Amino acid sequence: MLLKKTILLLSLGLSLTLTGNVAAQQRQTDKYNVTVDLTQVKDDKVQVTLQPPQLKTNEVIYNIPKVVPGTYSVSDFGRFVTDFKALDKNGNALAVEQLDTNRWKISNANKLAKITYWVDDTFDADVRENAVFEPGGTNIEADKNFLINPFGFIGYFDGMKQVPYELNVTKPEGFYGATPLIATSSTATKDTYQVPNYVELADSPLMYNRPDTTVLNLGNTEVLVSVYSPSGRVTSKPIAANVRDILEAQRKYLGGTLPVDKYAFLIYVPERVGKTGSYGALEHSYSSVYFLPEMPAEQFSSTIRDVAAHEFFHIVTPLNIHSEEIGNFDFINPKMSKHLWLYEGVTEYFASHVQAHQGLYDLDTYLQKLREYIAASREYYNDTLPFTVMSAEVLDKYEKQYSNVYQKGPLIGLVLDIKLLEQSQGKYGLRNLMQDLSKTYGKEKSFKDEELFDKIAELTYPGIREFFAKHVEGPQPLPLEETFRKVGIIYEPVATQTIVSYGGFTPGFDRDNNKIIVAETSEMDAFGKQMGFKEGDQLLKFNGTNITPDNIRDLIADTLQAMKPGEPITITVGRKNKRGKIKETKLKGTITPIERQAIHVLEPDPNATQQQKALRAAWLNEEV
Repeated sequence: MLLKKTILLLSLGLSLTLTGNVAAQQRQTDKYNVTVDLTQVKDDKVQVTLQPPQLKTNEVIYNIPKVVPGTYSVSDFGRFVTDFKALDKNGNALAVEQLDTNRWKISNANKLAKITYWVDDTFDADVRENAVFEPGGTNIEADKNFLINPFGFIGYFDGMKQVPYELNVTKPEGFYGATPLIATSSTATKDTYQVPNYVELADSPLMYNRPDTTVLNLGNTEVLVSVYSPSGRVTSKPIAANVRDILEAQRKYLGGTLPVDKYAFLIYVPERVGKTGSYGALEHSYSSVYFLPEMPAEQFSSTIRDVAAHEFFHIVTPLNIHSEEIGNFDFINPKMSKHLWLYEGVTEYFASHVQAHQGLYDLDTYLQKLREYIAASREYYNDTLPFTVMSAEVLDKYEKQYSNVYQKGPLIGLVLDIKLLEQSQGKYGLRNLMQDLSKTYGKEKSFKDEELFDKIAELTYPGIREFFAKHVEGPQPLPLEETFRKVGIIYEPVATQTIVSYGGFTPGFDRDNNKIIVAETSEMDAFGKQMGFKEGDQLLKFNGTNITPDNIRDLIADTLQAMKPGEPITITVGRKNKRGKIKETKLKGTITPIERQAIHVLEPDPNATQQQKALRAAWLNEEV
């Protein structure tokens, strides 16, 4: 009788309360409800509880990702999951079979009410092989820090990646969750987020700890800078101030506005090197995660600026320009796109080019950056391996060639940019092409891998298709000498240079005393021997000027190189005496020039034509 009455009232639209309750129950069945409990850490693990959306099949497979976007390597996050249980509404266990490292098959799935399991972190779990790159990993430090890349904690059922998620994070009091997600509710002990599907959940990292955050407002975009530094020596405020310059430059570079409303920089600064021995960052559509060591202030500023510039530019690609392989990513058996030249290469090109274009780099600094790309790509990687082939098989056959996306990749962007500017008399470059591709495709529309080169040629010039065929799909090296000549830059693969020697010792950094030191003297040259440098010497003064980690580069590259052969020079060092105490010692000598073989030298052509200068001006935003 009650049921019939309820149905009648609903049909007449007279019972708003009952209608709301039924709708709420219906919504509950249409989403995953996940809780990650950060308050009960056991053996460096946290528990995940998942209430499933409505299931109508007798069997279902739950997946934890094997591979995630942006990493281009196998992570196997399922190996960090233990004590996996499937329960019905009465708490009775349902049969579970683990099919492989990352998949669990649940029987009687139509009775499934809850899944529970424990997750170990990747930072210091007892896993000896195939360590996970830290920015794409997870960290669990009870009452200190939790780095939550959701793909390391949460999975999805076969065929149900597009179902919404409600993510609940139970947190210790005093903890703050830094994330690109916007909480629908937040208390002192719990945050709740609503996420439309698994792809967006996996794309939304969170970092929980006691807050050290700074918020920047750039036009219509809110940028969150959150830092966790166990030592407390690195904080968010100076990083945010440093990052602001590059973000402002990127905003202007992209036409005055940024295509995101909110963006988060999540920065973990470890006290020791991680399991992979690497440092770096991982991009997401609306955020990026960093694992960067403590270092001298100027070096840290330079590093964070360069890395942040790269990661932030991923708001263009793959957020707004991506293939079907990225748009509908298969987390278990992914098919890799052949366009890493676009996702990583063009992004890295923009990250350095924006700094030259907006005046953060002078020409010499930018040419040095390009020289580093050339040297690394030519010396450490297979320069005749077609980039599209490497990209498509990067998970296995060409895994060791992957890092070339950050070396040759930006050079592909450079050549393409100058080629487009040349064809258009300086009016249309790579930035314009990216804007047109964003309009053609966009966040919700993927391109087919095989069609992209033809589409670019259609949007630009027919000759661009030949460039891709020869130098990206084909084995021919990039035409660097020809390209640089067009903008009045001389490129010499091998050149002889005369420089002023600094001694030829291997420098090091004494973190405790914040001093540059002489770390090794085995390859010290004649000037170094004349001066009498010894291993362990602290470099204190250069001709009376204090030497610091922040000015050492300028002293060697500029001040020293401006001195003339035969001029006197005094370098004061701190050297331990027999009692182990540091005493100042003055080392004296005369400026000594040396010849060295230099590779991949880039220098402005003093005889550049007006046409070359005009194209360079269009490329680097210079005055003609």
